[in-house]
Amino acid sequence: MTTALVTGSAGFIGFHCCRHLLESGWRVIGLDAMTDYYDVALKRDRLARLAPFDGFRQITGRLEEPGLLRGIFAAHQPGIVIHLAAQAGVRHSIEAPREYLDSNIAGSFELLEAAREFPPHHMLLASTSSVYGANTKMPYAETDRADHQMSFYAASKKATEAMAHSYAHLHDLPTTMFRFFTVYGPWGRPDMAPHKFTRAILEDAPIDVYNFGDMKRDFTFVEDLVAALCLLIEHPPVRPADGRVPEGDSLSPVAPWRMVNIGNSQPMALGDFIAAIEAATGRIARKNLMPIQPGDVPATWADAGLLKRLTGYVPQTDIARGMARYVAWYRDYYKV
Repeated sequence: MTTALVTGSAGFIGFHCCRHLLESGWRVIGLDAMTDYYDVALKRDRLARLAPFDGFRQITGRLEEPGLLRGIFAAHQPGIVIHLAAQAGVRHSIEAPREYLDSNIAGSFELLEAAREFPPHHMLLASTSSVYGANTKMPYAETDRADHQMSFYAASKKATEAMAHSYAHLHDLPTTMFRFFTVYGPWGRPDMAPHKFTRAILEDAPIDVYNFGDMKRDFTFVEDLVAALCLLIEHPPVRPADGRVPEGDSLSPVAPWRMVNIGNSQPMALGDFIAAIEAATGRIARKNLMPIQPGDVPATWADAGLLKRLTGYVPQTDIARGMARYVAWYRDYYKV
């Protein structure tokens, strides 16, 4: 059994990632701070579904705590590291930027320091489509410049990308950064639109629709994302000996470091997403049309061609099936 360290193991994507690895026969060390940014009971319930696996061990602690990650690396010598832990949320980063500095930047620094001392075979670190910021050329490609972040959350993730590149270059740490696009599915976070919309529609309450509905997102079902991520494990980047990078590849010319988009490559209008929830719930939404929020962007759209070239993987779940599964989970979990 190969050992993987998954940070953010009680989180939405982290939980699905741990379960996928455990079902595939991996030994998994999970690390999560169990913060109260949203309902901790949901995090506990996710972990309760991982606990029966013999190969799973959960550790509670904050990434930025000096020495914690070093101790985990020293004790368990993980061959693979999947770094998902972060303070999430674009709008919350406007109100509480220090939380993002501590978790996303200082926490990632502690991870990189531990990896420098106890090098894994491959590190995979989460970034976000939000780093594309003010870019208007779409679909977003990994080789596009991303210099104009519009929230501190996005800025903290861009900083993590740069930090990881420097450690990959200096210490020869094979590192894949992956930029997520709008992820949804069972066990999703309560602060995300699918949860808010589903709850409101089932309660016959109005939903807030920003930018007066003129929004597009590249919605990605969580199990598709995790399947792609786990396939990337087998494709660690290699520093090019001559500094030459194949066309369309985000591989660094000076480090074993690569950036990969993980998205559905099919931008969907917000109205169509809401219609999928309406179909899954059998209810009609009451819409409260509002201006775009600070730090938000009107559209995101992934060019996932590099992911396909590396792994052969293409997301399998369309929005109708994905939202049907999400709503079924929501009704069961919340007993509505």
